Amino acid sequence: MDVLRNNPTQLSGLEQLRGLVAAGTPPPMMRTLSFAPTMVEPGKVVFEGSPGPETLNPIGSVHGGYAATLLDSACGAAVHTRLGAHQGFTTLELKVAYHHALTPASGPVKAEGVVVSMGARVTFAEAKLTDARGRVCASATSTLLVFDLKPVA
Repeated sequence: MDVLRNNPTQLSGLEQLRGLVAAGTPPPMMRTLSFAPTMVEPGKVVFEGSPGPETLNPIGSVHGGYAATLLDSACGAAVHTRLGAHQGFTTLELKVAYHHALTPASGPVKAEGVVVSMGARVTFAEAKLTDARGRVCASATSTLLVFDLKPVA
């Protein structure tokens, strides 16, 4: 995985994400929030996580930012799977709808992201977040900007 850390522009987005899954070591933000990619296909990804005590708001439910983070990650990673070695992306817009509150009793959650349409510079993706019972707790649509990366010398 040294190539992934030192020069990601040598790998396509799909190869980068599959490398993360194979390595079993998610990036620091994912470790902090206890979620990781579990499935990566062209145009589709799944993240699974377990909201812990650090995700609770003052009233004892899981903060909406946890769901938004997983949904943004799922949308972005789905797009990332379709990028070439010298491309990157950034989220331009994320719209989240909350359907059911997440609580400590919700159990593990799963965020599934898919590419809806992909243009040369603007891409659209959507994701849904389900709880351990399979209920949709939140959903999102996202607009993402695709750009060229400068090769690392």
